[in-house]
Amino acid sequence: QVQLVESGGGSVQPGGSLRLSCVVSGSIFSINAMSWYRQVPGKQRELVATITSVGATNYADSVKGRFTISRNNAMVAVYLQMNSLKPEDTAVYYCNTNAARSAYAPNMDYWGKGTLVTVSS
Repeated sequence: QVQLVESGGGSVQPGGSLRLSCVVSGSIFSINAMSWYRQVPGKQRELVATITSVGATNYADSVKGRFTISRNNAMVAVYLQMNSLKPEDTAVYYCNTNAARSAYAPNMDYWGKGTLVTVSS
């Protein structure tokens, strides 16, 4: 069983910073990419940032220049450094990995339970 556990959410004032962490555990053969998504009640979940197994990154336009995604070398943990936070960044942030559990298994998406980030004065 694959588990993703997020941490680091909380409340911060506009302009502040937070660092989210996500640790992946369980039986995994290979990880294609790891991502952070966020969701506000009543809206669709949106992609925030992605990092691939070779280190390529991609960001939503709304967070470019403010957020940085990184990973550890073993690709079993992913981080999201969030700077210059705005009230519109308030959301539940979800960790996602696209991974295969064996050499013969297809890549699948696995999700964490989410961590709440609140940006408010």
